[in-house]
Amino acid sequence: MSSHTGHPPPRAPRSILPWLATPALVVFVGFAVLPLVGVFALSFTTWDGIGAIHPSGLTSWRAVLSDPGLPHALWVTFLVMAVSWAVQTPLSILLGTFMAGRQRYRAVLGVVYFIPLMLSSAAIAIAYKALLDPNFGLGAGLKIQTLSQDWLGRPGLAFGVVIFIVSWQFIPFHSLIYQGGVQQIPKSLYEAAQLDGAGRIRQFFSITLPQLKYTIITSSTLMVVGSLTFFDLIFVLTEGGPGDATRVLALDMYKRGFQASLMGPASAIAVILVLVGLTLALLLRRLGGRDAGASQLEGV
Repeated sequence: MSSHTGHPPPRAPRSILPWLATPALVVFVGFAVLPLVGVFALSFTTWDGIGAIHPSGLTSWRAVLSDPGLPHALWVTFLVMAVSWAVQTPLSILLGTFMAGRQRYRAVLGVVYFIPLMLSSAAIAIAYKALLDPNFGLGAGLKIQTLSQDWLGRPGLAFGVVIFIVSWQFIPFHSLIYQGGVQQIPKSLYEAAQLDGAGRIRQFFSITLPQLKYTIITSSTLMVVGSLTFFDLIFVLTEGGPGDATRVLALDMYKRGFQASLMGPASAIAVILVLVGLTLALLLRRLGGRDAGASQLEGV
């Protein structure tokens, strides 16, 4: 109607706009804020998950903070976070830039790349565990000695396998983010660079990477915060072993809460995970500057 009369469509009064966010706010409070408050309260109690809950003050926190296994679990968590980020980020940028092209075959490849993200992490872990079995796996079937190693029985190899599978599963998602970011870069920048005689490599480092600054921060935030919750894949694949080589903080929380029936210490570890994730997210946002929020939305 407005297109025929030439008048813009009517806008909602400003007094109504805050109410439009009410459903999302209710869901956020009900499924994020309240459970977090409950977990924080449980960290000051003694509970086996079935019986009565008994307040115990700082007992659970003392048990967790004095446990020598906590620094190791934190170290493994940060190591998984750092190495997976270092592997995923450059590959995701390259794949995202490649898929941002207009050729039809690139769209087909983009769909193929996205398949790993649609699979369950537990199912992926089961599949890789079978493939990497030194006696009955892929190496034994193909009679390739290099692939017949004890991949999940040696600390260094097990850690490398975890990083490889995590990267294989989540690179497609971040490639999609970078693909959207590259497509938002003005074409006039590349045209001007071509007139100046800049090749594709020079254009990539002088135009594409600087323009993807806020997209990189968005992707890195998702990688870092998401790496704090790696549990199902590691639990099915290695159960934190061999030894404690892959025992991340989320797995430590599960073992304390559901295997040892120590819900108080498990809740304390959950609070630590939230604080670590929040701190890292705020630090990454600070790197983006004041305009990071709007630029991130444009990049995605």
